[in-house]
Parts: sequence; structure tokens; C-alpha cells
Amino acid sequence: VQLVESGGGLVQAGGSQRLSCAVPESIISFSTTDWYRQAPGKQRELVAAITSGESTNYADSVKGRFSISRDNAKNTVSLQMNSLKPEDTAVYYCHAIKWGATLTWDNYWGQGTQVTVSS
Repeated sequence: VQLVESGGGLVQAGGSQRLSCAVPESIISFSTTDWYRQAPGKQRELVAAITSGESTNYADSVKGRFSISRDNAKNTVSLQMNSLKPEDTAVYYCHAIKWGATLTWDNYWGQGTQVTVSS
């Protein structure tokens, strides 16, 4: 099972972009879903997360600029990115984690979408 991201591309500094992730219905309802990013030469880092109860958490570097949301009816998780900076340039990955039937944590990843912020 793979998640499917959309919405990446090129944007100027100060601009906005919205990423969306399609999450299978069997996964989204009871999972925590989040967005990671990985810039060239850097480790993948957690950007924002939202639980099944819609509690949210953000990396300090994006607080006040990014907003994560989920729509269980549409099976989507979105990341609204405002006031983008060149340092936000990275491949963004959608991720979901759910307690599985085998009594382990099941992890699901998207293929990634490139976000490039020009100065």
C-alpha cells in the first residue's frame, strides 16, 4: 500500500503551496499521518503530524507558516505551506503509521513530491 502525494513544484520565496496526500480509507481513520521532508545531503526530518484525534505537531522551523489537516471523508491529508523560504526546498513525503492486525506498527509512505523554493 502506498500513499500518493500531489501538489509539489516550483514557487518563489514568500509564496504558498499546498500538498495533498491520498490515504486509503483502511488506513486514515486510525492512523497518525504526517509529512516529512528531505533536502539534498540532509537527513529526512519530520515537518508536521496530525493524529486521528486531530492533534497537531510541527517542527520549530515551520511553526506559524505550515498547517497540516486531514479530511477523513475524502481520505486526504494536506499540508498548507505559507511564507515559503529557500530552505524549505526538499522532497516532501507523506507518511502514515497505524497499529496493525499483527500487533505491530505499520508504516506507509508516499513516493515523495519535490518542492523547490526560489529566492
